[in-house]
Amino acid sequence: MNKDQPKSKEDLTIFLKPTYFMDYDIPEVAQFAQARCSRGDSNQKMAVKLYYAVRDEIRYDPYDFKNDRANFKASSVLKKMSGYCVAKAVLLAAAARSQGIPARLGFADVKNHLSTSRLRALMQTDVFMYHGYVELLLNNNWVKATPAFNLTLCTHFNVKPLEFDGTHDSLFHEFDTKGNRHMEYLKDHGHFSDLPFDTILERCMEIYPHFFETTCKNSSFGNGEYTGSLTGADFHQEAVDENSRE
Repeated sequence: MNKDQPKSKEDLTIFLKPTYFMDYDIPEVAQFAQARCSRGDSNQKMAVKLYYAVRDEIRYDPYDFKNDRANFKASSVLKKMSGYCVAKAVLLAAAARSQGIPARLGFADVKNHLSTSRLRALMQTDVFMYHGYVELLLNNNWVKATPAFNLTLCTHFNVKPLEFDGTHDSLFHEFDTKGNRHMEYLKDHGHFSDLPFDTILERCMEIYPHFFETTCKNSSFGNGEYTGSLTGADFHQEAVDENSRE
């Protein structure tokens, strides 16, 4: 799969268009962005406002991974008001594009020490494949923004919330508030103009077979595709329960 590498200003249009996943042509998505920006805001100021809106208003849920393309559409994420890192990145990118800010998706494999015992048991590893973030073109520079963990979840896990100023890259901190290692970047997959859904799904099903085998037991199937998520799982509550015992 080729990465998108624009060579001119005209090529930037690929990072402004609506797509199947970044469907800001759906009124609700554009309205979400418009409601959080003010008339006369610069692109940088709008980007910062949209980052915090997606970070804190959309609940992070690593159990919400489905073999269902529609589940990853910005409009679907907005309707649920939840999603895992890739889904939240899609929404931020779509919201930014709706306001005329070029945006693209970035992915990296990371070693994540911020997890719960239930999630670790399902994944059987602490390596998260294709962790999603967004790159926004602001003041002629591509700036990375990671809106995954909402403020409440960070509090539960004793992790510093990721801030974003529209100038500096916003990536996960190496250590949490207690000095414990939080996240390590292992491999960068580059950036893309749209979600490489098939690649991500194929890789995740290969690396996390137990996760999908378990969640499939509690899901429905349509056209031969798994469309369910883990029933009864609450990542936020797991974080509260486990940290209260420490």
